[in-house]
Amino acid sequence: MTEPTDTPGSATATRAVVRELLRRIAEGDPERIAALYADGVDWRLSWPEAEHGRAETPWIRHRGTREDAADHYRTLAAHHTPGEADTRVERVLVDGADAVVLGEIRQTAAPTGRPYRAGFALHLTVTDGLVTRHHVYEDSLAVARAFAP
Repeated sequence: MTEPTDTPGSATATRAVVRELLRRIAEGDPERIAALYADGVDWRLSWPEAEHGRAETPWIRHRGTREDAADHYRTLAAHHTPGEADTRVERVLVDGADAVVLGEIRQTAAPTGRPYRAGFALHLTVTDGLVTRHHVYEDSLAVARAFAP
């Protein structure tokens, strides 16, 4: 087993970037959020590949660029009811350049009007002040049910 290496100050820098990312996500400006991502970002979602990019949930797909990140946040907002979102962050765990954000998303699917709650874990890696990894593990069944026709 390989242990992660922690360079002096990297955990502090990672924590600062993650805090700023979460703050910008709460503000909801896709361009400002995306500015914290590297242009080459490893973006993965824990959904089955066959479910990626469906008409009901088009934001669910892998991404690779800063513009892809902005598109994700724009598309996500367009498919949810404004003013009915609440993300609760329970923990932010940091180890060097890596961080894991644990929490719960509360949203309402705009097309169906169904509210949902979905627990999540977000694994981020920060390199030179930018997010280079964004891996989401969430309760995809709760999301899928809310958007099901």
